[in-house]
Amino acid sequence: MFSRWNWVACGFCLVLNICSPDASGGLVQSCGHIIPESPVLALGSNFTALCILNESCLDFGNIYANQIIWKIKNRVVPKEQYHEINRTVSSVTFNDTSSLATPLTCNILADGQIEQNIYGITVTVGLAPEKPKNLSCIVHQMSRFTYVMNCTWNPGRHTFLDTQFRLRYSWPEELFPDCIPKGVNNSCTVTDIQFFVNTVIWVEAENALGKAESDPLVVDPIDIVKPLSPRNVSVSSGILPTVLKLSWENWISDAVMTLKFNIRYRIIGDTNWMEVPSEDTASRRTSFSVQGLRPYTEYVFSIRCMKEDGVGYWSDWSEEKTGITTEDQPSEGPSIWRIIDESHSPASWTVHLMWKALKPFEANGVILQYEVTVRDKSSLSCPLKKYNVTSTNYTLQLPKGTYEVTLIARNGVGASPPSVLLIPESNSKAPVKNLRTLPKHDKLWVGWTAPNSYVLKYVIEWCLVSSSSDCIIEWQIALGDVEGIDLKGIKPFKCYLITVYPLYADGQGSGQSVKAYLKQDRPSKGPTVQTKKVGKAEAVLTWNHLTVEEQNGFIRNYTILYKTIDGNETVVTVDPSKTEYTLSSLTSDTLYTVRMMASTDNGSRTGPDFTFTTQKFGKGEIEAIVVPVCLAFLLIVLLGVLFCFNKRDLIKKHIWPIVPDPSKSNIAQWSPQVPAKHNFNSKDQMYPEGSFTDVSVVEIEADNKKSFSEQDLKPFDLLKKEKSTSEGHSSGIGGSSCMSSPRQSVSDSDEGETTQNTSSTVQYSTVVLNGYRDQTPVQVFSRSESTQPLLDSEERSEDHAGGADSTVQRQQYFRQNGGQDETNTDRPCFERTKQITHANEGDLVGFVQLQVSGQSSQPLGLGMEKNTQEAALSNVLQTCTEGQAVRPETVEENPLSVDDMPKSYLPQTVRQGGYMPQ
Repeated sequence: MFSRWNWVACGFCLVLNICSPDASGGLVQSCGHIIPESPVLALGSNFTALCILNESCLDFGNIYANQIIWKIKNRVVPKEQYHEINRTVSSVTFNDTSSLATPLTCNILADGQIEQNIYGITVTVGLAPEKPKNLSCIVHQMSRFTYVMNCTWNPGRHTFLDTQFRLRYSWPEELFPDCIPKGVNNSCTVTDIQFFVNTVIWVEAENALGKAESDPLVVDPIDIVKPLSPRNVSVSSGILPTVLKLSWENWISDAVMTLKFNIRYRIIGDTNWMEVPSEDTASRRTSFSVQGLRPYTEYVFSIRCMKEDGVGYWSDWSEEKTGITTEDQPSEGPSIWRIIDESHSPASWTVHLMWKALKPFEANGVILQYEVTVRDKSSLSCPLKKYNVTSTNYTLQLPKGTYEVTLIARNGVGASPPSVLLIPESNSKAPVKNLRTLPKHDKLWVGWTAPNSYVLKYVIEWCLVSSSSDCIIEWQIALGDVEGIDLKGIKPFKCYLITVYPLYADGQGSGQSVKAYLKQDRPSKGPTVQTKKVGKAEAVLTWNHLTVEEQNGFIRNYTILYKTIDGNETVVTVDPSKTEYTLSSLTSDTLYTVRMMASTDNGSRTGPDFTFTTQKFGKGEIEAIVVPVCLAFLLIVLLGVLFCFNKRDLIKKHIWPIVPDPSKSNIAQWSPQVPAKHNFNSKDQMYPEGSFTDVSVVEIEADNKKSFSEQDLKPFDLLKKEKSTSEGHSSGIGGSSCMSSPRQSVSDSDEGETTQNTSSTVQYSTVVLNGYRDQTPVQVFSRSESTQPLLDSEERSEDHAGGADSTVQRQQYFRQNGGQDETNTDRPCFERTKQITHANEGDLVGFVQLQVSGQSSQPLGLGMEKNTQEAALSNVLQTCTEGQAVRPETVEENPLSVDDMPKSYLPQTVRQGGYMPQ
C-alpha cells in the first residue's frame, strides 16, 4: 500500500517539475526537446528524429531514454522504429514520409505508470517544384494604341507546399521587374511592352524544397499580337441577285501592322457557315463583294483579321450583320401530282391537282401565281385550257381520257420552267416490285425494286391512317434512278399507308401499297371481350378490333385467357383477323372468368375481365324432357276425359244429385178417399217379396251419449254434416223447402239444450228409399207432423171442390197414434225390430215416424234407381234427440176422428224414382 502511494507522489512531483513556473515568472525549461525542429520533408524520403532529455530531470524523476514513447497524431509508433542512443537520447526512423503525419511527439512513462508529453514538433511533407512548361504569350489589343501581354504556362504537379511563381522578362541589356501572379499560379499579365524588340521571357518556381525555371521564350511582341476585330460592318445588295457587298473599318493603322481578313456567311436559319476563300481576302481592304449567293435569300455575315504574314493570332469575329439578295426568276418548276375520283360518274373524272410550293432557293422570290394548262391528248382538235391559280391545288372535271397537265410558277421577275404531268386513261404500265419499309433512326426508309422498263421518276404517297378522319395524303417525288427514299416527319407509334407509283414517259404504273410504323409500342388498351352465345359446354366469345390509334403497332395475335374460380388458367391464341372464337369442353353450370390480350412486336396489353356462367342443360335437353312430360300429361287428360264421359251418370250422381221438383210432387194428388191409387193388389204389389229384409227402430237418449262408443256415434255425426248441406237444397211446398224445416235449424252446438225446444217438429217425414252409404235401400213410409200448408199449385181441383168433408176424409185415410208410448223414454236407443213378412194385399203398410226435437230432420238417402225395389233394408239409422224414441208404427183399422187426428200432411207412397218429402 505504501509503495503504490509512493509512485503517485513521485509522478505528481515530476509534473510539477516539468510545468512549474520559475522565480523570474517564466516557464521552467522542458525536460527534453526534439531535433530537427519543424522540418519540411520531401514526400517519400527517409526521416529520423531525436528526443534528448535534460540532465536535470534524470535524477529527480528517475527518467531515462528507454522510457520514451513516440507518437504520430496520438498514434503510438511501433517500438521497432525506436533506437536508444544513450540514457538521455532516443531516436525514431521513418523509411517513407508519406505515412508521416503531424504532430510528432516525444512522451515519457514516469515510474512505469504515468505517460507525460515531453516535446512535440510539426512535420511538413511536400514536393519540390517542377520545371514550368508550355510558356506562351499573347499581346492583346485593348484599344487603338493600347496593348497588354498575357503569358501562361503549365505549373506542373501539386507540391503540397507554398510555392511561388514569377514571370521574368528582359531585353539583352535590361531586366524588367518580375510579374507576380495574383490568385493563380499559371498566368501573369505584363502591361509595359515594346514592339519590334526581341524579349526573353521565362518563369521561376520556388518553395522550401527547391527552385525550378522554365525554358526561355524569345519573341518580338509584334509577332504575337491579337488585334481587335473590324468594326462598323455593313451589308448591301448589288445589281446582281447573287451578290452582296460587305464593308468595315480596321482598328490598327497600316503603319503598325498590315492585316488580312477572313469572311464567313450563312443563310439565316441555317447553322452551317460558309467562308470566302482566304486568298481572295489576303490584302489590305475595307470592303468585299460576296458572290454566288442565292437570289432573294437572307444571309448573315461576320469578319475577322490578323497580321498579313500569318504570324500572330486571329482577332475575334465581328458582330453579325444580315443582308438579302434581290429576286430572280424561279429556278425549278413545282412538283405536281393528282388524285382521281371516279365515283361521281363512270364517264368522267374529278381530278384533284396538287403541287408543292417551291423552296426559297427554287422560288428566287415571291410566287405571285401559278399557271395550269390542260391538254387533251386523245383529241388533237380540243383547245388548250388555261387556269391561273394562287393556291397549290386545283380541281377539274374532265371526261375520261389521257391528259397532259403543265404547271408554271411566276414571281415578280419571271416564270419557272414548266412541270409536266401525264394523266393516262388507265394505269397499264408495270408497277414496282418488292415494296418494303425499314425504320432508320427518326426516318422511315421506303425501298422497292424497279420495273424492267425505264422510269422517269417515282411518286411516293403516304398518309396517316386514322379511324376517325380521312387519310390526308402527302407525297414526294424521287428520281427514276433511285430505289429507295427516306420519309421525314413520320411520327412514332402511328400507322402510315405508303404507296409508290412509277411514272413513265408514256404512262403510269399502278400503285403498290404497304402499311408501316416508324416505331412500335404495346397497345394502349386490351380488347373488351363479351359472350355472344353461352351453352352447356361451349361459349361463343366476340370482341371488336382495336382502333388504329389504340394498336400502336401491328397486332400479331390475340390471346384468350379463361379459368374457373378455383381452376387453372387456360390460354388460347387467336389469329388477329378474327373477332369471334368458340370456347369448347367447358363444365356446365360453372362460372368462368375470361380476359383477352392483344400483342404487338413490342409488348402486350390485357383487357378487362368478363364473367359468364355456362348453362345447366344443353340445347335440346330441356325439350327432350318437357315434350314427353307434356305428351304424357295430355294422354292422361285425354284418358280422364274419356273415363269421365263414359261414367258421366255416376259422376253426375255424386257431384250433382237430382233435386226433386216440388211442383211435380204427387202429394197434391193424394186423397184419403181414394187409397186405391197405390194399387195394392196382389198381382202388382207395392212392395214385392223381399223388399223388406230387416227394419230396425233405434231410440237414442240425448243425454246418454257416453254409453256408446265413438264407432257407434260416427254415423250420427255424418248425419249432422249431411243435415247442414241438405238445408241448402230447397223446393217449395207452401213456400218452404221440402228438404228442411221451416223453422231455424238447430246447430250442432244446440244438442245439449233443454227439452223446451222439442216442440219443434220436422216438416216432412223421412222416407228411407236409398240406403245410407253402402246400406241396402227399402221402401217405407214415415209419418210427418209438419204443419206447413200445401202449395196452392199442388192442391187438386177436386180437393178444393170437396171442402171440409174431403179434408176430413183425407185425414181419416191414415190414422196415426201420436200418443202411443211417447212417454216411454227409457227404452234403449237401439232396438232390433221384427222381421217383416210378405204383405198381403189388404194389409196396411206400416211406416215409421221420426221425430227430432229442436232440429229439422235430414234425409238419410236421396236418388232413386230402378233396382232399389229389390234391395233390402239393413240397419236403418235414424237420429233421435231430446229423449224422443224412434219406432215403427202400424195403421189401425179404425180411423180416428177428425178431432183426434194431428194437423199434418199425409205421407205419400214412395215409388221407385218418386219424390220423398222431408
